[in-house]
Amino acid sequence: MKKNAASIPHSVWPTAEMKRMEREAADSLGITLYELMQRAGEAAFAVAREQFPDTRSWLVLCGHGNNGGDGYVVARLAAAAGIAVTLLALESSKPLPEEAATAREAWLDAGGVIHAADVAWPDDVDLIIDALLGTGLTSAPRDDVAALIEHANLHSAPVLALDIPSGLNAQTGTTPGAVIQAQHTVTFIALKPGLLTGKARDVVGQLHHHALGLEPWLNGQQAPLFRFDESQLAQWLPPRRPTAHKGDHGRLVIIGGDHGTAGAIRMAGEAALRAGAGLVRVLTRSENIPPIITARPELMVHELTAASLDESLEWADVVVIGPGLGQQEWGKKALQKVENFRKPMLWDADALNLLAINPDKRHNRVLTPHPGEAARLLNCSVAEIESDRLLSAQRLVKRYAGVVVLKGAGTVVASEAGETGIVDAGNAGMASGGMGDVLSGIIGALLGQKLSLYDAACAGCVAHGAAADRQAAQYGQRGMLATDLFMTLLRVVNPDVVDTKDD
Repeated sequence: MKKNAASIPHSVWPTAEMKRMEREAADSLGITLYELMQRAGEAAFAVAREQFPDTRSWLVLCGHGNNGGDGYVVARLAAAAGIAVTLLALESSKPLPEEAATAREAWLDAGGVIHAADVAWPDDVDLIIDALLGTGLTSAPRDDVAALIEHANLHSAPVLALDIPSGLNAQTGTTPGAVIQAQHTVTFIALKPGLLTGKARDVVGQLHHHALGLEPWLNGQQAPLFRFDESQLAQWLPPRRPTAHKGDHGRLVIIGGDHGTAGAIRMAGEAALRAGAGLVRVLTRSENIPPIITARPELMVHELTAASLDESLEWADVVVIGPGLGQQEWGKKALQKVENFRKPMLWDADALNLLAINPDKRHNRVLTPHPGEAARLLNCSVAEIESDRLLSAQRLVKRYAGVVVLKGAGTVVASEAGETGIVDAGNAGMASGGMGDVLSGIIGALLGQKLSLYDAACAGCVAHGAAADRQAAQYGQRGMLATDLFMTLLRVVNPDVVDTKDD
């Protein structure tokens, strides 16, 4: 479990904005860029000392840019503290950036030595500082850099990455080649999206953040991206009025469960109940009615017919369609009727596969594709989806309107109004069947409780991930079932309840 600390900000900035932000913030506060580099080095050194207090022999890997400059500052501070420092630097025909060159000179002036990148490493290294590549990476690291990355990954010493693990794309979270496997990453000024989605969780380790004293400027800016986590659930899910009744919390219809897929529709239905839906009606195959009612008698279960569907669409405040729907005539006919529903609706699973065949725009709809479904919706490869998850979510919204939830590690939620969020909750235990059905039920329930499409999607994804995190913290990730989340979900969607076991 690598849960990010509460101190990590919720605002996230595109990598392309970072250089401009750094300059403008420094100018507005009367700080030089070299002073910012000094502060970054000091922040990283403080994290290293806090996390690895017993280490005595550090290896600092410096690239030929400002990330390397941060490394020179860390090396100088470590040597001044009596730590044995071995610094390896990549050479280049290009001059170092001014601030990095100044940091390099300060290291040399302090008696530091710069070794070639291919020098033998000391036997007693017990901490590696990764200052090879910064946020500008767009392609696979060069061979000489890749060799250092692979050496660091094979070494027994832990790695602290400065700003971002070298080889990780700071915008997309992709790893086009060799990438540092960091135990800790300390990022500066603002969070970058690549630290939160894509392959980030495999390589970032514990994420730390330091704004370098630029908070007065940053607090006046409107970030274009946001990180959502469990700490924000109370904003979306306030305590209920004492006089509230079931009609106040949404009448939800869930449609699906073709032959052999009763489980999908049952899980979506129970998840909706556990997430606070007032009334949940399930329309499914007649053969599914007895087992679903037996398993969860609070669900109202009916056979899906033309008449029951018409009546249910009149009754419902929200429709969820797709779990176990199938792609045969039975499911297609239901979807054709549902597509003109004017109130909030959510499409998942086979509803998305049918939508890919007949694309349309609906402004009252949440779509919840995994990367495979997203690839079908955009008529591209899964690799293309995963190569830029934020862009893929935005492309889906442009084509289909409404709100899109692109599921995966670092789920991305995007709206046609331009809002984009990254969900910082959940774990690898969720890589099991039925999790998507549970998410559909949760979001559907929140739509029924009057959250907007975007807020319901964000809050639903956070609640889903947080419930899985609580489950994993108690029992571990391997073997986690979608239905295991129901009791922890009940706890998560009541953030006003003080749980003495939480801490």
